[in-house]
Amino acid sequence: MMASVHESLYFNPMMTNGVVHANVFGIKDWVTPYKISVLALLYEMTASKVSLPNRRRLNELILPLQQGPDLSFGQFVRTVEECCPPTASAVVIRLQEMADGELRDMEQFFSTLPFTAFDTEAYKTSVVGLFMRHMLLAYNKLSFSQVYKLYKSLQQYYHSQYTKPSDEVTLSALNLNFDGSDMDLTSTEDTVGDRMDKDELDTPLHETELRIDNAPSKGPLSQKQAEYFLARQAYLLKNDENKALKPAALQEELNNMLKFNPDFAEAHYLNYLNSMRVQDIFLSAHSLLHYFDRLILSGNEGKSNGDEGYGRSLRYAALNLASLHCRFGHYQQADLALQEAIRIAQESNDHVCLQHCLSWLYTLEQMKGSDSTVLTEDSVKMAAHFCLRYLASLGIQSLVQQGATQGKTAHKLMDALKDTDILHWKHSLSELIEISLAQTTSIWRMYGKSTMSAQQAQLLLNMSSLEPVNFGVHQNNTEAFAVALCHLAELHAEQGLYSAVSEILQHLKAQFPPHTQHAKLWMLCDLKIQFEKHMNEGKYHLAEPLLVAMSALNKTEGLYRKAIVLKALNRSTEAYNVLQRLQVHCDKTKCTELAIRVMLSTAELHWESSGFSTALPLLLQALALARQHHLQSLASETILHLAFTQLMLGVPEQALNVLHEAIEPVLAHGSVMDKGRALLLMARCQMEVAGFKPNRQGQTDLNMLALAVDTLDDAAIYFSKLNCAERQREIHYLQAQLYHTLGQHSQCNKSAMLFRLLDQELQTPAPPVSMRL
Repeated sequence: MMASVHESLYFNPMMTNGVVHANVFGIKDWVTPYKISVLALLYEMTASKVSLPNRRRLNELILPLQQGPDLSFGQFVRTVEECCPPTASAVVIRLQEMADGELRDMEQFFSTLPFTAFDTEAYKTSVVGLFMRHMLLAYNKLSFSQVYKLYKSLQQYYHSQYTKPSDEVTLSALNLNFDGSDMDLTSTEDTVGDRMDKDELDTPLHETELRIDNAPSKGPLSQKQAEYFLARQAYLLKNDENKALKPAALQEELNNMLKFNPDFAEAHYLNYLNSMRVQDIFLSAHSLLHYFDRLILSGNEGKSNGDEGYGRSLRYAALNLASLHCRFGHYQQADLALQEAIRIAQESNDHVCLQHCLSWLYTLEQMKGSDSTVLTEDSVKMAAHFCLRYLASLGIQSLVQQGATQGKTAHKLMDALKDTDILHWKHSLSELIEISLAQTTSIWRMYGKSTMSAQQAQLLLNMSSLEPVNFGVHQNNTEAFAVALCHLAELHAEQGLYSAVSEILQHLKAQFPPHTQHAKLWMLCDLKIQFEKHMNEGKYHLAEPLLVAMSALNKTEGLYRKAIVLKALNRSTEAYNVLQRLQVHCDKTKCTELAIRVMLSTAELHWESSGFSTALPLLLQALALARQHHLQSLASETILHLAFTQLMLGVPEQALNVLHEAIEPVLAHGSVMDKGRALLLMARCQMEVAGFKPNRQGQTDLNMLALAVDTLDDAAIYFSKLNCAERQREIHYLQAQLYHTLGQHSQCNKSAMLFRLLDQELQTPAPPVSMRL
């Protein structure tokens, strides 16, 4: 989680250096058919009565229509209709009068533009008034030939909805090849009119008409259109990638933009962000280097900051390059780029850049699998010293994450998160609030508190963003949201609610497409859920193929699941070898949670060879670790293993006493499978304590046997939720024996029949009852 957060911290050139000069693109296209449509909308808003709710919606629409790229006539009308259908109809009628009328109708429209009182939209210094004045001034400067050409383009624009139903029309082409000098409001002479007249004589009219979107080349964008397009796409990529253009479409737009201005630095940076979406290492590095080259050559930094601006660009270029290599796992190249950034920052005495470098340094060490606790603590202290709250909080959260994986005590982690949360809410650090909630969700789940984990996940998913929200976007495609949704999917799967799991995963797939950086989270989550489902149902042949994909996403997780499958297939030697490799890995990485699971699986292998006494030291070691690190879920599971071992060693009374210690947290927070296994084990302990011996006469405690029957009924309910046929077959077998002993022959026959049906359905021999929990 930390690496992806770091990449949004350091240098946001889309916000700080978004300067696009008007002469870059060569077009000051104030008078176009699309702008006339916007002008007609403003005219109708001013001249007619519009209800207050509709007027509010139209006012919110004005700036996007003015500043955004040109829309086709169909898109424009639909956009207005969504806000106010009557006004949209009036605009269509107004444009129809001009398009189907004569040239004087368009002239009449411009001559009647209203400039009204101070408290209305069309006041001369308002946004609407300024737009109208620019349009009117630009129109008055047109020569007759230009006015005629504008009129023909308006006709073509209006009738394009009938001749070409597709909305994929490039309206920059509808400017009919107006040159930038055509609309230059500062010109004192009409020097271009004669040239345009000559061009029109030499060029047939149909060659200057519409170009559709799939044409080989598109017309250039104006300054404001380019700025608006880049700002919008950068914002969408950061906050809601699904609403941004598709990678291929965005790449095409950027290529078209760079074709007219190869030195446009911000377009190169957006190209870098777009390449990162599809994990294109070559193009992303190429675009990033081009961005900083163009930024330095353009002199934007140097003009504002002198020589310091040049050095700032260089060190942040190296820092961004290091983050890029970190993303793709090129740790050696990342380390070299990071050392270069540190050297330049030290030469310039830039403490802020040095802190960014230090935070990336401990992140890089963490990615390599090294212990970066000391580096992280130093980073937090220095960030606090320089009042860099964001980096300080980020470092504390990184320490919490490391502490959770290394088995730090629960109260220390929660206290640290509580202190950082106060800082986050005080300064409205929205991203860090989301990360904190996602981390709390993960920690509660690790400790076995499923209810608290689900509560924290829901709190995150229902939290409104504290950041200004533009373009109708809520920040819901960050890694924190993906983590929370994956936890919710796994929690629902543990309770057998697979329909809800399917809905959550569908939302994850839609929100985080496979090419995005956080898609690996739901991919691994989906594989784990499928794996557990197949294992619970006894379909080991379906679980085994999932191991390859799981290992590709997480090698350690895939190796552990491989051991489980091998154990289920009775390939004990291979399973033991895999578990020993995992144990060495856990000792090296200090991963307590996985280490306990490996010990439990190894103990189960000892059971298969009847080595119950051999399994006891492993189980006691696992229980000590789980209690030391407050892992209640794993502690309860370990107690179940201990109780089963004691039952097999012939001390059912002690096993029942131990089991009572774990049954409450299992029933409160455990999965459906754990609940069923715990109740089945309790029923078997009750049978042994009652002195039950199948097919043998002897003194038995009938009350205890009746209690065991009820316990088996409860266990059967849990196993039925998971469609766990093997476990249900085992329960019906035990119930048939108990009913026979209790003299309830009708119930005995029913259980025997259910056992027989399941046995025929499974067509596999039942595993020995004494060999598994």
